[in-house]
Amino acid sequence: MTGFGRAEQTIGKNAFLVEIKSLNGKQLELSLKMPSLLRPYEFDIRNMLSEHLLRGSVDCSITLKQNGAAKPVVINSELAKAYYQSLAELANDLNLDTGSILSSLLKLPEVVVPSTEVLEEEDWRGFREILLNAIQHINAHRVNEGDVLEKDLTLRIDNIRTLQKEVIALEPLRQQKIREGLKKLLEDNVGKDNFDSNRLEQEMIYYIEKIDISEEQVRLKNHCDYFQALLQEKGEAKGKKLSFILQEIGREINTTGAKAYDATIQKCVVLMKDELEKAKEQVLNVL
Repeated sequence: MTGFGRAEQTIGKNAFLVEIKSLNGKQLELSLKMPSLLRPYEFDIRNMLSEHLLRGSVDCSITLKQNGAAKPVVINSELAKAYYQSLAELANDLNLDTGSILSSLLKLPEVVVPSTEVLEEEDWRGFREILLNAIQHINAHRVNEGDVLEKDLTLRIDNIRTLQKEVIALEPLRQQKIREGLKKLLEDNVGKDNFDSNRLEQEMIYYIEKIDISEEQVRLKNHCDYFQALLQEKGEAKGKKLSFILQEIGREINTTGAKAYDATIQKCVVLMKDELEKAKEQVLNVL
C-alpha cells in the first residue's frame, strides 16, 4: 500500500498540483488538504480517493497557484480604508510616523480574507483528470510493490511447506519412539513381566491417537494451497482474506507443536512460526 503520486496541470487561470502519499494501514485513513476553491467538491474528492486507493494511511495535498499566488485572497478595500482613516488620525494625534500603517493594516481582522471564488463545473471536470492521474501514479507504485510482496509471500509459504514435509517424514519415527519410551518406562518401574502387554498396547493406541498430528497436517496443506491460489487470483482487496488464512495456518502449526513431544519436530515448528510471522508482517502491506 506504499506509494507516491504527483500530477500538475493548468486549467484556465488556475494551476493545480496534486501530491498523494500512501503508507501501510489496515483501514483507509485519509488526510486531505485543499484550497477553498475546491471546498464544494470535497465530498467528491474524498469519494474518488477512497474508491481507488481502498486502504492505507493516505495524505493528499492539493495546491492552487492563481496569478502567481499560492493562496488567492481578497482584500476588503472599504474596510481597509475605514481602518486607515482611524489609524491615520490616531498617528497624527500622537505625532507618529504613518509610514508603517500599511503593514499593520493588513494584519487587522477581515482586511485580508480567502477568496470566495468557486471552481466552474467545466474546470472541475478538468481537475478530476489531474486527480485521477495522480491516483494512477500512486497505484503504479503499489503494483510494483505488490510484485515484490507476492514473491516474498510465496517464498514464506513454500518454506512452511518444506518444513511440513520434514514433519510428516518424522511422524512414524516419533510414534515408534513414543511406544519404546512408554514401554521402557514401565519395564524400569514395574518390571518386564509385571504388566499386561495387551492392555499396554490398547493404552498406547489411545495415547498415540490423542497426540496424532495427521489431521493438522492435512488442514495445514489445504490452508497453504488456498493461500497461494488466492495470491494468484486477479482482483483487489485480498489482504484481509490472506491475513485470515495466515491465522488458520498459525493455528495448525501451534497445534502441531503442542502435540509433537519430539525435539526435531519442535524445531521444525519453530522455523515454521518464524516464516509465518514474516508472512504476517508482509500481508499487512497488501490491499
